[in-house]
Amino acid sequence: MKKFITNIVAVSSLVLSAQQYSAQKVVVNREVETQNDGKMLLGNQLKDQFLKAPYADWYVKEHDEYAIDEKAVAELKKLKLASYNIIVFMGTWCEDSHRDFPRLMKILEEVKYQDNKLTIIAVNRKKESPTGDEGRYNIQKVPTIIVEKYGEELGRIIEMPKTGYIERDLVEILKKDDSSVLKEIFK
Repeated sequence: MKKFITNIVAVSSLVLSAQQYSAQKVVVNREVETQNDGKMLLGNQLKDQFLKAPYADWYVKEHDEYAIDEKAVAELKKLKLASYNIIVFMGTWCEDSHRDFPRLMKILEEVKYQDNKLTIIAVNRKKESPTGDEGRYNIQKVPTIIVEKYGEELGRIIEMPKTGYIERDLVEILKKDDSSVLKEIFK
């Protein structure tokens, strides 16, 4: 009987630990002060954070000045970019992120992409975040833009778009998915 009660107590405490662990909330919009870089965003972010100082200095300028490839954006709409999840790893200290992150946001606005399908994770210079998601996604460089569908990665843009345009690279990623779906249908 004593052993039975001990086992119940052990199992109950494991279940409670698991529930507490899964109930932990992810901190959003964390900002840290660093010695070398000053203010830096770290971890999960909402896009509104980039409209605040000091990030707005580079974000707004690049966002507003970027000339979108309208043909590629029309293709993204046709390929239903809005049905995919996008995860972005970026650094507020990184010049490539300063260039491409605001451009991506402008593209997503053009296709009326839902904010709840977008995950923005800011990393430090070591490419680390508080949640450790960079390890799960094997992040080596930033920005890294990952396109997923049903939890499966379809493609990613690492550091710079291959075509020179994020929207064109996104079209290529979605077309690969589109063609694989067609191959499955006509097998």
